[in-house]
Amino acid sequence: MRNITLDRVVRFIIGLAALAVSLVILYNYSNLVVFLVLAMILSYILDPFANRLQSMGLNRTFGITIILATVILILVFISTSVIPIIANQMAELTAQLNIENIRQIAVKVENQLINKFDFLPEGFLEENITIVFNELFNVNQISSIVSDALSIFTNIFSAVLVVPFAAFFFLKDGSKIRRDLLQLVPNKYFETTLTVIDKIEKRLGLYFRSVLFQSFLVALSSWTTLSIAGLDNSMSVGIAVGLANTIPYFGPILGYFLSIIVSIIETGNFSMVAACVLAIFIVQMLDNIVFQPMLFSRSADMHPVAILFIILVGAETAGILGMLIAIPLATVIKIMITQLSWSFNNYQVFRRDVTGLPGPD
Repeated sequence: MRNITLDRVVRFIIGLAALAVSLVILYNYSNLVVFLVLAMILSYILDPFANRLQSMGLNRTFGITIILATVILILVFISTSVIPIIANQMAELTAQLNIENIRQIAVKVENQLINKFDFLPEGFLEENITIVFNELFNVNQISSIVSDALSIFTNIFSAVLVVPFAAFFFLKDGSKIRRDLLQLVPNKYFETTLTVIDKIEKRLGLYFRSVLFQSFLVALSSWTTLSIAGLDNSMSVGIAVGLANTIPYFGPILGYFLSIIVSIIETGNFSMVAACVLAIFIVQMLDNIVFQPMLFSRSADMHPVAILFIILVGAETAGILGMLIAIPLATVIKIMITQLSWSFNNYQVFRRDVTGLPGPD
């Protein structure tokens, strides 16, 4: 057993204080922490482009400025061109979501179901949907939704200001930040820590770039196929399907569900359901056969059953957010365990720390 010295006691107290301060910051400034995490993710995505410009002889700071300016211009284009179209489609769709229209649609759908399934009681769908609609869209909840929407837009505005600014410094001074943090690590653990950080950054960067590009391809494909199917709100639904597809396994189910619901609301019957289901099915085939093998051949390093279990744990722990961060977090844990296990078996210093005896010659 090691001797307790003043130096070790002081280090323990400093470490405990640092942990307490970190927890306080996480609790009181959670939004800023989220913005910093988003900035780190953005820097992981853009780092290869910055490295490429630097290797071509361009000053790194100038190259990062060009890259972030391009990203901001793309966001401005989306906010001024794409978002208004989506907003109009959502406004038209929302206008149809009044109690009378919902009741009429429910009656039409109910009649079609009763004609096919005689055992269904008359009025079962109309009564239940009317009750659910009244519960979901009462005055108090509408005001709450408006308040939440305003809060979301406020956070988005803050994120647009903070995230690119922080990402700039992560891209510019990332190596310096990493070097300063590694100075806190004892020399005997330096190589293992450096290897773990390097592998985590490379794997996460590859994963986030792959997910971003996959979502874009799925959204574009869904928009195209749903437009061919005749869905008026194809752009809104396509983008929603692309975003939902970031959640493995469950994203495609949400895509089917959303396209079916919107098609029924638009037509008031099942006439477009089959075409929309076929459209999403084609997109999922493209995703499974083309997009995923092309994008995730190097970043995927887990068994499908393990991925499903991890996502379920994430959903149980933190809902949608948990499902989104489950795979990146599991990737980090897996890399740390794998590398530490390898280091324990191959580096004498780890065996010496555990057993108190020097490792084998």
